[in-house]
Amino acid sequence: MNLTSDRIRSIGWASVLLLCGALTIGLTLRVNAVKSQVYDTEKKIVWLKQDIDFLQTEFQTRSNQQALKQLNDLEFGYKAPGAGQYIEGERQLAALGKAPGPGAPQPIRYANAEKPVSRDTGSSLLAMVSPVTDATAAALSEPAPATARESDPERKKLAQDAAALGQRLARIEVAEAGQ
Repeated sequence: MNLTSDRIRSIGWASVLLLCGALTIGLTLRVNAVKSQVYDTEKKIVWLKQDIDFLQTEFQTRSNQQALKQLNDLEFGYKAPGAGQYIEGERQLAALGKAPGPGAPQPIRYANAEKPVSRDTGSSLLAMVSPVTDATAAALSEPAPATARESDPERKKLAQDAAALGQRLARIEVAEAGQ
């Protein structure tokens, strides 16, 4: 076999191309392996950030619970219910109801103003009002006699109590921390 210089050059170029191809394939595999490691590392970073966020939220929640407990101990004094606070049935619940003792405040009463029964219909429902004449509205808007309002002593006492309550509610009193 007689190798000519052209033949040797072509074999050289082919071997150089094969070597470059093998190096390219090897480099591509190495780059893909590094990309896979980078992707895994990014996933770990994201997971760790989520874990850090979770732990920060947990820490803030527990610190808020501690602050709320301290505030409760200082200001309110609420405690978790104990076993002795639960009742067993209706009889035990009924036994808790007692008659008001001496000096107990009167129960709160609500005003209940019912409209007098109409003579025409026999019903206490509001009558239909004509938008043109407005006759029923004029009859309803008549004021009550002044003598009946002013002479009622219970009404005067309620007005005085309401004024005193308004004065008490208008003040703001700041409680001391050690009380």
